[in-house]
Amino acid sequence: MSLKRTNVYADAEDLAVIKEAAARKGISEAEIIRQAIHLAALAERTWDEPLVSRKFRGGGKRAVKQDVRDSVVEGVMRRERRNADDGS
Repeated sequence: MSLKRTNVYADAEDLAVIKEAAARKGISEAEIIRQAIHLAALAERTWDEPLVSRKFRGGGKRAVKQDVRDSVVEGVMRRERRNADDGS
């Protein structure tokens, strides 16, 4: 993976939370910020084709774009937690 440098302005309170989390997890603040950027990028990704193209039995509600984004972010976060728990 090729990393590129960028500058971002962040709220001081958010940076304090990141600093605390990094110390608790034993990882760098930069790694937490990279993970957050990755999740944000996934949440904003546009797909060429619909992820869900038909209705499923149940409520009959068709998934909207935000539902899909939320599900993708939730799945990535779950995977990241599982990897962290496994020491991966």
